[in-house]
Amino acid sequence: MIRNYFKITWRNLWNNKTYSFLNIFGLAIGIACAGLIFLWVEDEVSFDSVFPNKDQIYAVPTNQKYEGTWRTFFEATPGPLAPAFKEEVPGVKHISRVKGGEKLFSLGDKGIYEQGLYVDPDFLHIFSLHFLQGSAAASLQDAHSIVITQKMARQFFGDDNRVVGKTLKLDNTQEYKVTGVVKDLPPNVSLNFDLLLAYEPHTKDIEWMQYWDNYTVDTYMELAEGADVTAIDKKLRGFIQEKTSDDTDTEAFLFAMNDWRLRGHFENGKQAGGRITYVRLFTAIAWIILIIACINFMNLATARSEKRANEVGVRKVLGAEKRKLVLQFITEAMVMAFLAVVISVILMQLALPQFNLMVEKQLVLGLDKPLHLLALLLITIFCGLFSGYYPALHLSAFKPVAVLKGIRSARGSAVFIRKGLVVAQFTVSIVLIISTIIVYQQVQHVKNRELGYNKDHLITMNVRGEMEKNFNNIKQDMLNTGMVENVALNSYETLSTGNNTSDVTWKGKDENDGDILVSHRFISPEFISTAGMEIIEGRDFRPGYPGDSTRVIITQSLAKLIDAEAAVGQTIQLGDNSFEVIGVIKDFVYGDMYGSSDPVIFLHNEVGYSSYMYIRTSANANIEETLSSLQAIMKKHNPAYPFEYSFVDDDFNARFTSEMLIGKLSRVFAFLAILISCLGLFGLAAYTAEQRQKEIGIRKVLGSSVKRIVQLLSIDFLKLVFIAIGIAIPIAWWITQHWLTGYAYRIEISWWVFTIAGLAAIGIALCTVSFQAMKAAMANPVKSLKTE
Repeated sequence: MIRNYFKITWRNLWNNKTYSFLNIFGLAIGIACAGLIFLWVEDEVSFDSVFPNKDQIYAVPTNQKYEGTWRTFFEATPGPLAPAFKEEVPGVKHISRVKGGEKLFSLGDKGIYEQGLYVDPDFLHIFSLHFLQGSAAASLQDAHSIVITQKMARQFFGDDNRVVGKTLKLDNTQEYKVTGVVKDLPPNVSLNFDLLLAYEPHTKDIEWMQYWDNYTVDTYMELAEGADVTAIDKKLRGFIQEKTSDDTDTEAFLFAMNDWRLRGHFENGKQAGGRITYVRLFTAIAWIILIIACINFMNLATARSEKRANEVGVRKVLGAEKRKLVLQFITEAMVMAFLAVVISVILMQLALPQFNLMVEKQLVLGLDKPLHLLALLLITIFCGLFSGYYPALHLSAFKPVAVLKGIRSARGSAVFIRKGLVVAQFTVSIVLIISTIIVYQQVQHVKNRELGYNKDHLITMNVRGEMEKNFNNIKQDMLNTGMVENVALNSYETLSTGNNTSDVTWKGKDENDGDILVSHRFISPEFISTAGMEIIEGRDFRPGYPGDSTRVIITQSLAKLIDAEAAVGQTIQLGDNSFEVIGVIKDFVYGDMYGSSDPVIFLHNEVGYSSYMYIRTSANANIEETLSSLQAIMKKHNPAYPFEYSFVDDDFNARFTSEMLIGKLSRVFAFLAILISCLGLFGLAAYTAEQRQKEIGIRKVLGSSVKRIVQLLSIDFLKLVFIAIGIAIPIAWWITQHWLTGYAYRIEISWWVFTIAGLAAIGIALCTVSFQAMKAAMANPVKSLKTE
């Protein structure tokens, strides 16, 4: 019997090729889209799952109170905290300090910048690193030992299996001996590195890194099995105050590895979501698109019910039970779902390279994974049952006597449900169109806001080797090219938060305002003009003028706190040092691109404080020629280091990775939802035109115009779209308004967004339906009526 069901199914699919194509292809697109989203979701929720003791690993951020509000800092714990906490608190199995950054390593003429971490030996145990060569016990035991990854070993030594004991040179000066090679970690881990160095020898002579009031390092710990997490967290929250004997508004706390990726957003010291919001959102969208595709099946299957009514009637007369008819139609739905899944796998394989570029991941279909095969099986069953169950009940409910007499008693309810499903499809499509527009507007709104500096034609380079020492010569050579307008140094990136402190006072400061967090940076003269910042009071630092070493430039927000009328000439105290304010610049945006930035103090550059060089190029300069000239200059003055650079506008755009991803995926999802809806609408319009061909023939014979017939056939579908618009607008407004509340600097939703989305839906539906309506209206009425 089952074999007979498959034969009937295949015959029915073959005899209705257009209907079958629309159903299977529409379902395949929906499954492919959902499949790609589920791959992305799987990657997000499986972050850090490579670590076997993941449930016992914690980071140690700090909450610090400024102006009455708690702020959470993830790279800010005192250097002495880790060893003291492990010694005094039971339940801590391993603990490590971590300080990272790019390092230049070389072997002979080969020099490569690698991501390095200074760590304590416990780090190797916390993250259960798998040693391919060497061992954890013998690694990081002295100042000049190094542990490298498999990838770094290949870069320098090829496929050599005896790397341990060989040496690499750091910054072209000090040699380091390789004591271990660890297996590469997968891309979906929170902590990436190419090499590990010993923390203690690196920091033992750096006095300020031994202070309890200097928050400069990351701290990670692994708790013992059965340890009381609540008690340890409580102890940790008061540990810094206990050690400093100071009533400081700072507390360290445990932050579980399970939350690092998905729940890393904090507001006023409390967890307030994070990427988990996007995971839930895209999971919901995946299911919605899958359901939209299934709705197409239901629509087309019930719409074509009259085509199979006689078949059902005859089979019932011959003794077929309703249960067997339901099973037959469910089998057909399952077969179509299976074919759709097969096609969807092909579509996913074709789309995966572009999808990976969009989401910046390295996802694979993984058809060799049992879990993925099980997921495809479950999707097949879900789509088959969801899309086939109602049509099966609908078709099997026909009464044989009524059917064979030409009476369709069930038609009214089927039409009502069919129309409801079309409304549901277009409601989702319109919501996605509106959401896409709002996301795009929000990202552009922030990108185009007044930044306080000019990010265009601005190049930045990390200061390495002899760059600071030879800065004046480098600067002059760059200016001599005629393609560079100015060059300056900064201790931090313009876009970063810099080094923060609350130890800033001035005459008349109101102590009731609480601590004020201020960023401070060391800059060379002319940095302000190089960055395109605007001095609104006073002056810039003067080149070659030593008197400026005791003077500072501040931002407008700090000037208002000191003296709104005349901040220039006032004295501020930064730690134990006093500085005279010689200039005030307009506030600029850094750190949080969506909020207001903290005040900034710029200090005159001191030797050893420069980390970044900024180069302002001429607007009309050829960028390739400019870069070639800069490379030649750097090779001349800093030959031991590779030439590396980045554009500030690219760095700026990188700050919107999550929002831009939402925007891209929203556009894709909106397009696919509309495409799937249009496939269904196209099929329904074709079926409606077919059912009414005799009516159309009679109308044409009686003188009705093509235009009138097209209107007649289109009006019913347009009514459904208008209903969908009415439902979608309040839903879309609520969703986007809720999303925008997460941003301090945001747009106001305009009415024209809803108008454009509505008109787009009407236009798309009209184009889809009109094609079939025109085809039916222009058909020869003689052919339509010749059987009458």
